[in-house]
Amino acid sequence: MKVSARNVFKGKVRELRPGAVNSEVVIELAGGETLVAVVTVESVNSLNLAPGVEAVALVKAPWVMLMTEASDIRLSARNCLNGKVLSVTDGAVNAEVVIELAGGTKVYSIVTREAVQELGLVPGASATAVIKASHVIVGVPA
Repeated sequence: MKVSARNVFKGKVRELRPGAVNSEVVIELAGGETLVAVVTVESVNSLNLAPGVEAVALVKAPWVMLMTEASDIRLSARNCLNGKVLSVTDGAVNAEVVIELAGGTKVYSIVTREAVQELGLVPGASATAVIKASHVIVGVPA
């Protein structure tokens, strides 16, 4: 599978929380972290999602927000993944920041160069990747 999304997370469905229109899909990543996606009930059915099913979660890098010093902040975003900055690649306006989670999963984010400076995003710094559950696209192997 070739996709343009920078973040392709492979894992297994750990849990389904069905709703009337949408369902929450909890995907366990290889390193043990979880990622929550909100998808339609129709998508759950058409993809045959169930606990134990292999799944792929796609997230475009610009949809990944970053924050530091997050210990005393609560957010409505379902996915707050803590890790360490692995690398920062500067562009003319934006930068690509790669965060490595404790289990080894890499998360890619595109943020402004100004944000990189303001947050002190340098290799080795602690950072949290914030991803709204509605920004996670779920797929299954064919």
